[in-house]
Amino acid sequence: MGEFGYPRPQLVREQWTSLNGPWRFLFDDQRRYHWPGGGFAWTHQITVPFAPESAASGVCDAGFHRHCWYERDFDWRRGEGSTILHFGAVDYKARVWINQQLVAEHEGGHTPFCADITAALRPEGRQTVTVQVEDDPHDLAKPRGKQDWRLEPHAIWYPRTTGIWQTVWLEQVARTYIKSLRWTPIFENYEIGCEVLACGEALDDLFVEARIWHRGQLLADDNYKLLENEASRKIALSDPGIDDSRNELLWSPERPILLNAEVTLRHRGKVLDRVSSYTALRSVSISRDRFMLNGRAYPLRMVLDQGYWPRTLLTPPCDDALKRDVELARAMGFNGVRKHQKIEDPRYLYWADRLGLLVWEEMPSAYRFSARAISRMVREWTEAIQRDYSHPCVIVWVPFNESWGVPNLTSTQAHRNAVEALYHLTRTLDATRPVIGNDGWEASATDILGIHDSDCDPERLRARYASNAQPGTLVDLRRPGGRILTLDGFPHRGQPIMLTHCGGIAFGGTGTEEECVASQARFVDLYRRLLDVVGGSAMLSGFCYTQFADTFQETNGLLYADRRPKVPLEQIRAATLHQCGEP
Repeated sequence: MGEFGYPRPQLVREQWTSLNGPWRFLFDDQRRYHWPGGGFAWTHQITVPFAPESAASGVCDAGFHRHCWYERDFDWRRGEGSTILHFGAVDYKARVWINQQLVAEHEGGHTPFCADITAALRPEGRQTVTVQVEDDPHDLAKPRGKQDWRLEPHAIWYPRTTGIWQTVWLEQVARTYIKSLRWTPIFENYEIGCEVLACGEALDDLFVEARIWHRGQLLADDNYKLLENEASRKIALSDPGIDDSRNELLWSPERPILLNAEVTLRHRGKVLDRVSSYTALRSVSISRDRFMLNGRAYPLRMVLDQGYWPRTLLTPPCDDALKRDVELARAMGFNGVRKHQKIEDPRYLYWADRLGLLVWEEMPSAYRFSARAISRMVREWTEAIQRDYSHPCVIVWVPFNESWGVPNLTSTQAHRNAVEALYHLTRTLDATRPVIGNDGWEASATDILGIHDSDCDPERLRARYASNAQPGTLVDLRRPGGRILTLDGFPHRGQPIMLTHCGGIAFGGTGTEEECVASQARFVDLYRRLLDVVGGSAMLSGFCYTQFADTFQETNGLLYADRRPKVPLEQIRAATLHQCGEP
């Protein structure tokens, strides 16, 4: 396996130490151990950050295991500042000790956490980190996405992911340091919002310096005083006043212009912390029945991407694999991906930002409704939004998919309340992006009406989504999956209509999809005719084809699971762009 890049690409420090690699590991099905001083009988060596269910981990055990332990030693000299230990993601509950001192606890399998471990470190020499994980494989009331609750993957669910599955790393910082950094593009005013939160020892006279430049040209160099360790300011960029000149700085898939940034924390002139970052000037919005990018109607050509790999499951094999996935989506003619049931590794978002690919971010679902399930989802969804808010590639938030976790939306008020509450919470946490409350059907509070329609017959789709069809008729009569499109009391109000799940042609495998074809020629022909319909309908503001790559028993990908194209990429690209008149 290859290298992993810096795990937090919008708040980068030059000095960091990866703790990926071999760790001691054991399953603790009998709950024999309760803290690190218990004298472990280690049974395996595992390669972090690969989950024990994966082949790449070296454990390759996909059985039911609720509890497990990790441990490794590392050499570290305690400096004058603070040492921060970071975990990209641990599924599901984690407790962390340094030298047998508890330093962190976290619940939620898809979001990062960290701990200041300075007080637990020995002055120098060997240190030991121990991690206890609890991940009930049968718990349907926690956000689990596509992880199967049966022993063998069935239907549309896949192998489980237990424990550490993203990078673990260390950083040495000052006693007072930059904890978080948030960028908000303000397209209309040609400004960039900058929010900085400092953490650690409380100091007076803290200042933050924010510098932004593009291609060597300094665009802004501002100083702000922190009040109660926070600063929130709008950085004005020099406005050329002419559209052509303004467009030189606008981010889009066609021209992914990033603005480099450096943020420095100072105390009475002394530099305490300095981080590298980036941002972009772009806007996403809804205007009547169209999705808008940078103030212009922008048709979305997306592909559903589940982010699994055969040997590594939810963890990418390496940073290059994430970059390659972005490049492949673009090479096939798509301008966006719908990341399905996964909070993707931040490195993927980095490459999407840099190479130019739009991303819909979707919360992994729970499958049983309860107050506890919703509380878990709210906490983790809030963390996901905080983590990914500043990425320009992220354009839509989707808290629920196909009524998973809220199965009785038509009859149970509490289920409807959950969708509406998550919609409004998301809009509160981020007022700059559209939100789909429940994607697929049974829509209530939503900025986009997303429809999931797996029909692979181009003529039936043409009749359904013809340019001269009336949206009201579609909403009233269409029953995808046997479900109504909108709930009573939530009629279509003119929002954009998008086919956010379509296609699903199986070729080159033994899948059970509705439409299987036996030849490459038939595959390309049917794909082209389907996209002619969904890409050429004036009723639709965009589509999402299913799917990017084969995923275990689902063989309806445009690529094989190892990312080999099933047909030449240029043929897929030509078919994807056929209705768009693009090269």
